[in-house]
Parts: sequence; C-alpha cells; structure tokens
Amino acid sequence: MPDIRLLSHAETLDHIAALTAVLADCIADNASLGFMPPFSQGEGETFWTGVAEAVGRGEVLLYGAFVDGWLMGTVQIGFALKPNQPHRGDLMKLLVHRAARGRGLSTALMAAAEAGAAASGRTLLVLDTAKGELAEAIYEKRGWQRSGEIPDYALFPDGRFCDTVIFYKRLT
Repeated sequence: MPDIRLLSHAETLDHIAALTAVLADCIADNASLGFMPPFSQGEGETFWTGVAEAVGRGEVLLYGAFVDGWLMGTVQIGFALKPNQPHRGDLMKLLVHRAARGRGLSTALMAAAEAGAAASGRTLLVLDTAKGELAEAIYEKRGWQRSGEIPDYALFPDGRFCDTVIFYKRLT
C-alpha cells in the first residue's frame, strides 16, 4: 500500500528532484502534460518550484505517493481563485512513474485529493485528460462524469495531436 502524503511548501522543495523524475518519466511515456521534448531537469525544477510556491500560498494541494520511501507519484488540486468559484477545484497532473504502476497509486492519490478538496470546502472538481489514455478509465472508475471532448486540444510529446476529455465530479 502506498504512503500518500500532503506535501508542504518545504517538503515540495525537498522532493523537487523526485517530482521532476516522475514528470520526466511520464513525458518519456508520451503523456500530454504541457511539455515537449527535449525535457530538461531545469524545466522540471522550474515547474515544481512554481508548484511549491502555489502550495505555500494555499492555492494548491500537492499529494505525493511514496513506495518504500521513494516518491513515485503525485497529484494536485488547484483552487479556483475567482470570487464566484470558491466551491470549485481543478484536479491536475496525476502522475505515476512507470516503475510503480499497477500498485494502486493513482487510485490512492485520487482518493486523497478528493478528500482534501472536500475538507477545503470544495464541492466540485474538474479535470481534463487525453482521450484514450489510461487516466481516462481511472477517472471513470472513480465516478467522474464526462462532460465533453475537444479535438486537437494539445500535442503529445511525439508531436501528434491530442484530443482532450473534460470530466467533473461533485463531492458530497
């Protein structure tokens, strides 16, 4: 069973190398995550430093999944900052290193993120994911509702267009 932890600003900074390794592995596996090859260590460190700052400002919840003491997965809840959306959050960057897949990390991370969002007063979560990828089935299995698709929304790291699927989940 993975050890799922809510990471503080300082803990996020402490784990930047591991977080970057997980992100790099997912990009190498052709996941559409906003980055294109060649992906550098510096890009990862810049990205995760920004996430750490958002965690420190209370704008993001960042969860890490640890296996035998090693950070092998992560997910974020970003809080909507607009005054008319205090009830909403965005589930972002569900990442699991290929070496740790099949151990329930995605499910455990999702459960922790949803519980953390609810404890923070969020009653609605939204996300987008690449159509036809493994994550799509994970979200459906956890009760997320598909609300639509957008063709050619982004690119996969290999340069092909990527359709995206929008999901939502009410937390009650």
